[in-house]
Amino acid sequence: MNLNSQQQIQWVKGTPIGSGSFGVVNLAMNRSNGEIFVVKSGGGAGFRSLQNEAEILKSLDSPYIVRCIGHEVSGEHNGERQFNLFMEFMAGGSLSDLSKKFGGSGLDESVIRSYSRDILHGLAYLHRKGIVHCDLKCKNVLMGASGNVKLADFGAARKMNSPKNDTKSKNFWQSMCGTPLWMAPEVLRSEGLSPASDIWSLGCTIIEMATGKLPWGEDISNPMAAVYKITCSNETPQFPSEFSKQGMDFLSKCLERDPRKRWTSEELLSHPFISGNSNSMDLCTPTSVLDVRGWESDGSESPERGELLSRIPFSKRCCNNVVESLFGTSDNWLDVRS
Repeated sequence: MNLNSQQQIQWVKGTPIGSGSFGVVNLAMNRSNGEIFVVKSGGGAGFRSLQNEAEILKSLDSPYIVRCIGHEVSGEHNGERQFNLFMEFMAGGSLSDLSKKFGGSGLDESVIRSYSRDILHGLAYLHRKGIVHCDLKCKNVLMGASGNVKLADFGAARKMNSPKNDTKSKNFWQSMCGTPLWMAPEVLRSEGLSPASDIWSLGCTIIEMATGKLPWGEDISNPMAAVYKITCSNETPQFPSEFSKQGMDFLSKCLERDPRKRWTSEELLSHPFISGNSNSMDLCTPTSVLDVRGWESDGSESPERGELLSRIPFSKRCCNNVVESLFGTSDNWLDVRS
């Protein structure tokens, strides 16, 4: 499907599958060809957030970034115009869903290596284009049917070379958003925003993957204590005790409090934790179309086929559960445009 803001299509709104500060996310279907996608809809402040996301995404083309299909502005809802952003459907849901679906514990280090590699490729692509994601966390990393992961939710993203995103501007920091427990110390102190800010968030995201808990988890009951630790202390989130030496060293490069000393996304891609051979998981014979036996490469940046195959035993359980829950009933589909 190839949509733009001038082209109106017939589409059907399906089951709600998520929500955020911008509004709601629904499954959707193109009535002309049956293609499944998702639509993010919001009005008011959510309208502006989705506009920003659409502006960022229209310039991106990477196998590590969730694809934007198009957008449109619909009629008023409760007195507000709605911005509808059409996005690629990722069958596996978010990484934050994984531990919830499989016992609440953290992921194996070999799986974390693979996901972190995909995330880093996405960050490296963004940073080369002068874009900072600004809200990296497991909830904003989505899994495809083959086990690959992609960066999503660019509502808080910033183009560093844009005049309206001058970090010296008071208006910039007033409009700055993100999730505090994943934010770098210098960002919470309004001292500066840079690609290094995303690298700190990556470290927090890896801790989230490894533990199944939020970073700074011991201070969740007192958010102000966590914010104080991030901004005013010399502490970092607690590293997973079961991590390898390589994993610990990798985290130390991400969670360096001085952003000038933090490794870049390109440097981290060469770290042994990412570039070394991870322990392969036991394979099982694919049993459904979601297992994706063979596929064409999206380009030289795409994950290795063998690496994706090594994720299938874990990812297929997740994808099968998600798709079954979304498509198990035909009751909640609403004809939106005719």
